[in-house]
Amino acid sequence: MDQSNKEIEKKIAQLRKDYKIVFGSDEGKRVLEDISIRCHESSTTFSKDNSHETAFLEGQRSILLFLKAMIKSK
Repeated sequence: MDQSNKEIEKKIAQLRKDYKIVFGSDEGKRVLEDISIRCHESSTTFSKDNSHETAFLEGQRSILLFLKAMIKSK
């Protein structure tokens, strides 16, 4: 692994720690719960009438999934 890959991995590891700190607090947990509701974690994002709306809602959901992946323990 070359130096630039090591630097990238180090930055990602630090970001994971930062996400865990931010979303690990009581306030962060409340915000994440709100985001979970707003970004359709437990509801369908499919819109039978509008494929653009489906894509938009899935985009919101993908951010939530990213956040949860960053705070999930490795």
